[in-house]
Amino acid sequence: MNFAAALRSAWRSLAANALRSALTMLGIMIGVAAVITMVAVGQGATNRVQEQMQGLGSNIMLVLPGGVSQSGVRLGAQTRQRLTEEDALAIAQEIDQVQVAAPTSRSNGQLVHGNTNWASSIIGVNNDYLEARDWPLANGRLFDAAELSGSAKVAWVGATVVRELFGDQDPMEQVIRVRGVPITIVGVLSIKGQNSMGQDQDDVIMIPLSTLRNRIWGGEASSRLKRVGSISVKVREGYDMGEVESNIKELLRQRFKVQPGVDEPFMVRNLTEILQAQEESSRVMTLLLSAVAGISLVIGGIGIMNIMLVTVTERTREIGLRMAVGARGQDILVQFLIEAVTLSVLGGAVGVMLGALATVGIAYFAGWQVSLSVGAVLLAVGFSALVGVFFGYYPARRASLLTPIEALRHDG
Repeated sequence: MNFAAALRSAWRSLAANALRSALTMLGIMIGVAAVITMVAVGQGATNRVQEQMQGLGSNIMLVLPGGVSQSGVRLGAQTRQRLTEEDALAIAQEIDQVQVAAPTSRSNGQLVHGNTNWASSIIGVNNDYLEARDWPLANGRLFDAAELSGSAKVAWVGATVVRELFGDQDPMEQVIRVRGVPITIVGVLSIKGQNSMGQDQDDVIMIPLSTLRNRIWGGEASSRLKRVGSISVKVREGYDMGEVESNIKELLRQRFKVQPGVDEPFMVRNLTEILQAQEESSRVMTLLLSAVAGISLVIGGIGIMNIMLVTVTERTREIGLRMAVGARGQDILVQFLIEAVTLSVLGGAVGVMLGALATVGIAYFAGWQVSLSVGAVLLAVGFSALVGVFFGYYPARRASLLTPIEALRHDG
């Protein structure tokens, strides 16, 4: 019997017991669908973390003010405002592994253009901030030295601010009012997207630090001291982030004259490591979920073995008749093995469709980011075919070892 004839015979046998065949394939369907869905969800989560890492910038860490205690009560992180622009300059100049150290301060306020207004984040920065965050301008220019030092009324705006205030109009050289102060737009930031906390990074306006201190805040005492809310540090490629973090801490301890055993009045957070840990967690979770889903495939394979053993018992006289007219044991083995693999592959094909529908449904109703790859589909279908071969071999082998006389005597 050639392969084509064996395939036709297997198809006729499965079609003759359509309901039983469908129930047998159910485990494979569920297993393949589960594998595809879990891999798509897990890969989507991993991709989301990678996008956040790209949006954050590579090799970046954040220096923040530490906590302060009053009457024995610890007030928490960032309650001690001691970081200054000079600290950022010292980090950039005295630590060779640091590419840039960008001081920043943040506020909020209402932006007004014509009859339109929008509440947004206001960030005081210098040109190094764009380099630290890998955040280029989509249009416009950088701040010049006179603007940075002279509290110039200029700004860069994010894509969300442009959309809300200007719609389809060109925002370049337009004047908006920031807390009542007229500011001219000299640059539009490229689209950044959401950060790891789900906040819209494009909903922002950036102005020189001196402008934020002297024109938005009004030049209070903390402004005259050039205090900043944080310092974004970008480390050069190829250097160990942990070593650079230790160097930054040692430098700031010297600058703040922190005695041994005393809490540091600052914090250094390695943001890249945090996101990499999230990415690794997503990968581990994907593997665990895929392993659980793979168990369904194994259970489906056991179901195939069970049904094929029943089929061999029911068709023992047929096997004896085939052998009596010249069929070899190899022919019988191939026929039943094809039936088992056909059950697995058909179940896998239906499972692919169910998995794709489930993936689309999760993305639509839950709003999760998913990634349905061809590799995951091929892996699931290929594994289902292997399940058919593995669990179908024993019943097929058992059928092929029957002798014609024993088979014909069987009371089926």
